[in-house]
Amino acid sequence: MSNKPTLLIVDDDPLIVETLSMLLGPDFDITSAPSRQRAIDAVRALPAPPALALVDLGLPPVPHRPDEGFALIADLLAHAPKMRIIVLSGQSDNSNARRARTLGALEFIAKPADPEHLRRVLGTALGPGAERNGDALLGDSEAMRNLRRRIQQFADAPFPVLIAGESGAGKERVAQGLHVASRRRAAPFLTLNCAAIAPTLIEAALFGHTRGAFTGATGHRAGYFEEAADGCLLLDEIGELPLELQPKLLRVLENGEFQRVGETRTRFSHARILAATNRDLQAEIRAGRFRADLYHRLSVFTIEVPPLREMGDDRLRLLEHFRARYADQAGRSAFSLGPDALAVWRDYPFPGNVRELKNIVIRLQTKHAGHDVGAAQLEDELDRRAPLPIVAPSAPAPVVPADTREGRIAQAIETLGADDAFSLDDALREQERSYVEAALRLADGNISRAARLLGINRTTLYNRMETLGLPRSQPPAGQ
Repeated sequence: MSNKPTLLIVDDDPLIVETLSMLLGPDFDITSAPSRQRAIDAVRALPAPPALALVDLGLPPVPHRPDEGFALIADLLAHAPKMRIIVLSGQSDNSNARRARTLGALEFIAKPADPEHLRRVLGTALGPGAERNGDALLGDSEAMRNLRRRIQQFADAPFPVLIAGESGAGKERVAQGLHVASRRRAAPFLTLNCAAIAPTLIEAALFGHTRGAFTGATGHRAGYFEEAADGCLLLDEIGELPLELQPKLLRVLENGEFQRVGETRTRFSHARILAATNRDLQAEIRAGRFRADLYHRLSVFTIEVPPLREMGDDRLRLLEHFRARYADQAGRSAFSLGPDALAVWRDYPFPGNVRELKNIVIRLQTKHAGHDVGAAQLEDELDRRAPLPIVAPSAPAPVVPADTREGRIAQAIETLGADDAFSLDDALREQERSYVEAALRLADGNISRAARLLGINRTTLYNRMETLGLPRSQPPAGQ
C-alpha cells in the first residue's frame, strides 16, 4: 500500500491531466476526474478523502465560465472539510481568484503553471498537517463566551444536540468540545459526513450490513452506531440525509433500535447523537426535504455557532494563533500587518469564516514570511464582492440555499434570464449533448460502448444523436 498522499486532479482536458499525472505522480497517488459530479463520485469511492485537490474552474457543461469550479470547491469541502484545494485555471482574473479563496481554496495558480512552482505550492499545502482541536473555540468575544457556556451546559445531557452555523464556522470543533467536556470523553467520538457518502450506501454506513446484503458486501460489518458504542456520533451535513432514510434515523433516536442491512435481529445503540448543518432545516421542512419530527428530535438542544463577522476582535486573536503556528511549522519568521492592513483585517467580514481566515494566514505566511504586509497586499487575498451567506431562520417563504443543486440552478436561470429568455428545453438539450459527446469520446467513437456507458440501448443512442444533430461517425478521443 502506497504511503504517498492522494491528489485529486479535476480538469476536462485529458492532455493536461496526463501531463500533471506524469509531473506529480512520483510524489502523489493521482486520482482524476473530468467534471464536478465525477470528482464527487471519485472522492466517495476512495477509502479516505484526498489530502489535496487540484481543480480547474472551467468544467463541463459550461467550461467557458467558472461556475462549476466554484460549486466543486464548495462540494469538496462539504465532503471533506480538511481537504486542501488548489485552483489551477486559465480563468485567472483577480475576481475569480478571490472568489475561489473565499469559498475555501488555499491557493490560486494561473495556467500555464511553472512545474516547480506547482510542486512547491502542493508541498506547502501539505506542510501544516492535521487540524488541531479547539481552533474555532479561541476568542474572548461575548459571542464566543456564550458558545462555550452552551457547550458546558449541554455536555453531559444524554439528549441530541443540533449544531447550526455557516460553512467554515467550526461546527465540528463545537461537537468535539461537547464530547471532551462530557463524561463520555474516554469513549469513541466518530463523525459521519452525510454528504460524503453515496445515498445508496449511507444506511449501511450508519447501521452496518451482513454478508450478501448488497453487491460488494463480502462480509459482516458494524456501522457507525455500533462503533460509537457509549461515545458520541456526529452526523455532519445532516441536511443531506436522504428523505427515505430519515424514518430509520428517527427510530434510533427515539428508542435506540436499529438493524443491520440484510439482518432481522434488532440491535441497540447507546451513543449520543450530535448533528451539524449549515442549512436552514425549517426551510428544508417547508420544501418537503426534511422531516419535521426528525428535526424536533434532533434539536432537543440547539447550538448556533456565530459567524466570524460577529466575533469582533477575535479575528485578531485567531490571526495571532494561526500566524504563530504556521511560522513555527515552516521554521520561518512570521509576517506582520501594518496599521493600515490591521484596519482592513478588522473591517473584512470573512464570509468563509474561520476556514477562510486560516487560509489567508497560510498564504500570507508563505508569501511574506518575516516581512510587513501592507493594506494593498492584504486586499489581494480578500474577496470584497463575495456576498455574505443568507441566514433566514424565520423567513416565511422557503429559501433555496446557494450551495445546493437547486440553488445553483436558480442562480444559473437568473443569470441567463438577465440577457436572454431562458429555455428549459435548450438547457436540457445542451446537458444531454454534453453527456452523449463525453460518452462517445470515452468509447473512442464506438456507438455500442457509448450506449452502455450511458445506460441506454444502441438504437436509442442513434435516435438521440440524430435529434441533437451529432454525426453518427465520431472521431476517436483526443482528435
